[in-house]
Amino acid sequence: MESEPNRIQELLEADQPAERLAGLGANTLSNTELLAILLAGAEPGANPVDATELTRRLLLKFRSLRTLARCDPREFVSVEGISMPKAVALAAAFELGRRVARETIAKLKVDSPEIVCQLLAQDLRALTRESLRALLLDTKYQLLRIEEISLGSLNESIAHPREIFRPALIHSAFAIVMVHNHPSGDPTPSEADRRLTRRVAEVGALLQVNLLDHIIIGGMQAGQPSYYSFKEAGVLS
Repeated sequence: MESEPNRIQELLEADQPAERLAGLGANTLSNTELLAILLAGAEPGANPVDATELTRRLLLKFRSLRTLARCDPREFVSVEGISMPKAVALAAAFELGRRVARETIAKLKVDSPEIVCQLLAQDLRALTRESLRALLLDTKYQLLRIEEISLGSLNESIAHPREIFRPALIHSAFAIVMVHNHPSGDPTPSEADRRLTRRVAEVGALLQVNLLDHIIIGGMQAGQPSYYSFKEAGVLS
């Protein structure tokens, strides 16, 4: 009877991504191979070779994992051969990855722009419109949840302080951090950004929900996301 180690070796030599993942670990596989496993497993009886070809088509159209992670199922099915079950499996996998990252950061004290960038910069830099989000924090400045307040135009995200503080009051947040992106890549605040920051800080003082910071996410500089922090600039104490 053939021994188990020999059997594993045969499977690995057969160059099947799923078997190599089981034998060597997920970190040994390429992006294409990992995506092919998801696509093959989404529909019973799928051919791994077909799944690999579909993965190549996805990466050819969307170019990077970061772009893929922002797609919804309707965008995936625009690629020939990607069915709705496959599209749903991809969307679910990317969302799980985001939640794992958030769980890790949620254990940290969210009190610096660097940590906020770790949490949101990748998602926000992929958008073509401004998105305003609120990080709701407890008394230890640990993350309770993230709320998208508004999704605006190319260069403006409009929100009223009541919309910003509504989720904070519902979830009994002690403090909030406002975060939004500038699709242009330049994080320099506009006059509208400055007015909104002042108004939210004033309302927060009345509601006893501290505006810890307002951070604008820009493009990349020297391999790191650029940002503007109103707290670091001395606008917020």
